[in-house]
Amino acid sequence: MSPDERIHLIVLFGGQSAEHDVSCTTAAHVLRAADPAKYRITPIGIGRDGRWSLASGAQAALESGPEAIPGHLDAGGTVVEPTLAISPSGSGTTVVVPLLHGPLGEDGTVQGMLELADLPYVGTGVLGSAVAMDKAMAKVVTAQHGIPQARHLAFRASDIGPGTPQHVVDSLGLPVFVKPANMGSSVGVSKAKTVEGVRDAIEVALSYDEWIVVEEAIDGREIEVGVLGNLHPTASLPGEIVPGAEFYDYADKYVDDGSQALIPAPLTPEQTAEVQALAVRAFQAMRCEGLSRVDFFFEEHGRGFLLNEVNTMPGFTPISMYPKLWIASGMTYSGLIDELVRLALERHTRRRRNTAR
Repeated sequence: MSPDERIHLIVLFGGQSAEHDVSCTTAAHVLRAADPAKYRITPIGIGRDGRWSLASGAQAALESGPEAIPGHLDAGGTVVEPTLAISPSGSGTTVVVPLLHGPLGEDGTVQGMLELADLPYVGTGVLGSAVAMDKAMAKVVTAQHGIPQARHLAFRASDIGPGTPQHVVDSLGLPVFVKPANMGSSVGVSKAKTVEGVRDAIEVALSYDEWIVVEEAIDGREIEVGVLGNLHPTASLPGEIVPGAEFYDYADKYVDDGSQALIPAPLTPEQTAEVQALAVRAFQAMRCEGLSRVDFFFEEHGRGFLLNEVNTMPGFTPISMYPKLWIASGMTYSGLIDELVRLALERHTRRRRNTAR
């Protein structure tokens, strides 16, 4: 493929959410792995303040070769208007890779902007991104599709009063997990073992979002499945997370690497087939496309597999499960990027064909 025929990848990273650093690390590894013979890459950083920049440091490192790319990118650079940042340059095809986690990135907001710009982009569209990001609404949708999940309650900040913590305990027992509805990477998640602990955990969760979700604590194994595809998605081998901390929190995922990943998960063939089928069902119920990591709890001698959540833009860090699951299933890291780009183009072509313009 000649340089003029390469696909132009616009890689968005950083963002305004609490997962800014995770995104900067994810982007670094994608830039290292993308084949320069196939792609011409423009890294665009989004600062914590929301400003978009031509990430000059990342671009310079990229031009020096994969070995020059640091493990964590700086989202700063020359400030540019968002519409200009995503404008195709030169000839050939442009695909946007929004490696953004959390609100204002993974929740359908950036996806809506890319739809208005009529650009193909990696990952799930506006509706699926918004539903999957909001844990409270995601539970409504998946329950409607008969997908088993933990007992839970959802609250808006304005509905929470002095009696709410006791109501939680009366309804779900103890311990419980309290989470911001719109956040990922276990940011803002607390395990509460007393009524007072529930009260404190609610305050923490409300500092991230006005909606919170409270779930019963499940004594089960943590099983994760990667899903890849558009109209006919497929599931990876399942993996199991053995947390290094009391639960699989932010530090365990991205800082300490204290958790242990078992790939494939030690499940029977029947259990593997069941959780793969459930993962695809959840992916389709949420109207996901491209990629998602679907997380379950497994009550081996109880209710079986219970859906925890669907992540529409899972991390690509060296210790992230999504790429590990697909590598164990027979793909390469760079091959996974190629497939995601292909799926983005396929989806864009299909939507243009099915939408009057």
